[in-house]
Amino acid sequence: MPSADLEQAVETAVTARIQNNGQSCIAAKRFIIHTDIYDAFAEKFVAALRGLTVGDPLDQSTDVGPVATEGGRQDLVDLVEDARQKGASILLGGDVPEGRGWFYPVTAIADLPDQARLVREEAFGPLAALYKVADREEAVQVANRTDFGLSSSVWSQDPEEQEFFLERIEAGGVFVNGMTASAPELPFGGVKHSGYGRELSAAGIRAFCNLKTVWVA
Repeated sequence: MPSADLEQAVETAVTARIQNNGQSCIAAKRFIIHTDIYDAFAEKFVAALRGLTVGDPLDQSTDVGPVATEGGRQDLVDLVEDARQKGASILLGGDVPEGRGWFYPVTAIADLPDQARLVREEAFGPLAALYKVADREEAVQVANRTDFGLSSSVWSQDPEEQEFFLERIEAGGVFVNGMTASAPELPFGGVKHSGYGRELSAAGIRAFCNLKTVWVA
C-alpha cells in the first residue's frame, strides 16, 4: 500500500520470491500493488531481479539455481506461455536458457488477464506476478482469488489498514511488514487447498499426539 516503506518492501519481496530458487511453499508468488506506487515498485523490483545471478548452486556467486525437476520447469514454461498468449506483459525473463540443468530465468509478469492460469495457479519457481489495484478492497479481492491460502504478507504503516487486511485475507497466516516465515513457536498451515490443520507450536504438538480417553464407572 502507499504508506509502506517501499525500499524495504522491494528488498524483502525479492528475497521472498527467490528463496530456494522460488521452490518454497511460503515463497511470495503474487505481488499486489496499489496504483499510486505500482510504477515505482515495479521498476525497483524488476531491476533488483535483473541483478540476480542464475547459475551453478555450488558457486558462491550464484543467487538462483535450477528448479528441481524437468516437469517443474515445464510447469513454469506452460504458465508463462499461457499468460503471454492471453496478453500479459513479460517484464523480465520468460525464455528457457540452453544448456544443462533445469534452469529457468528469473521472470516477472504483469497485466495478467483473469483468464490466465497464473492468476489462480501456483508458480513453483523464480516467477513473480505483479497486479495493479485501485484500492484496498480490490487488493483483497485479488489476494483471495485463488484456491490456495497458506500465508500472506501485508505492507502498510497504517494501523487501520493493517487491521482491514488481517480480518479479510483468506490465509493461514498474515505477516505485516515482514516476510512470511515458519518458526517453532508459531502454528503453521493453510486454508482452502493449502491444507487442513497446523504443525509447529502447541497446536502442532497436539496434532501429533494420541489422546487417550479413560472412563470409570
